[in-house]
Amino acid sequence: MDSLTWKIGGEAGFGIMAAGAIFSRTLARAGLYIATTNEYPSLVRGGHNTYIVRASEKEIFSLVRPVDLLVALNQETISRAFPVGINLHQNELSKGAGIIFDSEDKTIKAPKDFRLYPLPLLKIATSNGGAKLMMNNVALGASLAVIDLPFEILAGVIADIFASKGKEIVEHNTKVAKEGFEFIKKNFDNGFSYKLKQKETSPRLVLTGNEAIALGAIRAELNFAAIYPMTPINGLLHFLAGHQKEGGFIYCQPEDEIAGINMAIGASYAGARSLVATSGGGFSLMVEGLSMAAMIETPLVIVMGTRPGPSTGLATWTGQGDLKFLLSASQGDFTRVVLAPGDPQECYELTQVAFNLADRYQTPITLLMDKFLCESINTIEKSKMKNEKIDRGKLFSGKGEYKRYQITDDGVSPRALPGQTYFLTNSYEHDEAGFSTEDPQMIKKMVEKRGRKFALLEKEAAEPMVYGGKEADITLVGWGSTKGPAREAVSQLITHNPELKVNYLHLNWINPFPKEAVKRILSRAKKIIDIEGNFTGQLAGWIREQTGIEIKNKILKYDGRPFFPEDIIEGVKKYV
Repeated sequence: MDSLTWKIGGEAGFGIMAAGAIFSRTLARAGLYIATTNEYPSLVRGGHNTYIVRASEKEIFSLVRPVDLLVALNQETISRAFPVGINLHQNELSKGAGIIFDSEDKTIKAPKDFRLYPLPLLKIATSNGGAKLMMNNVALGASLAVIDLPFEILAGVIADIFASKGKEIVEHNTKVAKEGFEFIKKNFDNGFSYKLKQKETSPRLVLTGNEAIALGAIRAELNFAAIYPMTPINGLLHFLAGHQKEGGFIYCQPEDEIAGINMAIGASYAGARSLVATSGGGFSLMVEGLSMAAMIETPLVIVMGTRPGPSTGLATWTGQGDLKFLLSASQGDFTRVVLAPGDPQECYELTQVAFNLADRYQTPITLLMDKFLCESINTIEKSKMKNEKIDRGKLFSGKGEYKRYQITDDGVSPRALPGQTYFLTNSYEHDEAGFSTEDPQMIKKMVEKRGRKFALLEKEAAEPMVYGGKEADITLVGWGSTKGPAREAVSQLITHNPELKVNYLHLNWINPFPKEAVKRILSRAKKIIDIEGNFTGQLAGWIREQTGIEIKNKILKYDGRPFFPEDIIEGVKKYV
């Protein structure tokens, strides 16, 4: 086998997320491609946490549904893997899967139809003054032994992760992990089917979408970020807060989202490249600031990490239900620019594009993500990551009379920075100098001026990517984090059904929309299938509005869980 899906589950507060992050980085250091996700309830304390890692010697684009090696730190992990009323062979474990659990925990009942690896997790963890929390490290060592990778890789990751806590903590965590590793080697045969080989590779990065956004912003010469904590963009907040010094920017935590967007607008007015981030509930508070930035023509990058609604909805789960909200948020007649990355590499690259567009067209730009993309880890080939040249747009030369809202042929006025000259910025409709106006002729000129720059912006919309053959009978269409599962589904469909011609159209420029390219690509297909993480097929509606093409076939998911390739394959088969 060249692919393995590993899952750990246990009570919240016992380091499930940390264990998953350590294991994913261990597999990446072994030269493997990885994809991950995590699941946790919206609770202050308690509940059940899980972390899933898929690793492969070949390039992969997403997780898959079956689990090959399950680490069960409690009975609930077993129970969730084998729901009541489900046949043993229809559960989430693959054929020949393994289960690691505490041999001395009598509450855990592991089914005997799989390869069982009972070992005294708690006893090993608490020996020599260790804590119960270290059970996860024992389990990591055991996992590495089962899949037959060298322990030294894990030891190196543990040393890096716990370096700030001191030598004693590093040594203790390494010791218990090694004991778990050696227990498996001494007490079990080497017959596990899902083994992986260490590989020599070119440099790779292991990033979440949040981390990739942060790195893209730093690469784009971010100066100021104001972010109020809200799932799922907290990882972005933590990364930026922890890297201010080396990144050369200021991170500020405001008292709420309204203050956050207004701080960012103020910083941008002062000449800084500014960013604000939130989720749906926080963005609801920001929308008046959004339209103010559009009216006063001030650059701004907004990161929107979505989760299911309405209202609080599912605060720690994923969904794509806010697309239409972003396309019409706030009052007034202006273009809402929305870019939607589909993986960490696109997060990194489109963030740089967003900062350049914001400066070039003096307008807010929104980067739309979902919780799955925000928090999941993927492997990125460092050599494939593109860097954009910094473009601060049309700046005032400092000579002659200055009008902040000078009417120009392209609709973009020269932008002065504070200290160059005196100018007014007014959220009321205004004249060229920035003074409020209700003169109908001036109002008309200003509306048309802003319209001209958006007409110019439309020409920048990049052509969407097509994965699979150029000619296809079936074209899947999606955006955001559906990209990985859709690419994986297309690959599997083509492999197992050579006669089936299928491809995937991935859209990351949502508005402005690449109308002509989309019409050209979709017109070739005999059948079009929309894939979205919402109930109403919002992208399909947007495509119809922009191109006139109606997509009747849809694969929709709205239970708070991300797409697996199997969801898409099963959906496609219904339409074939």
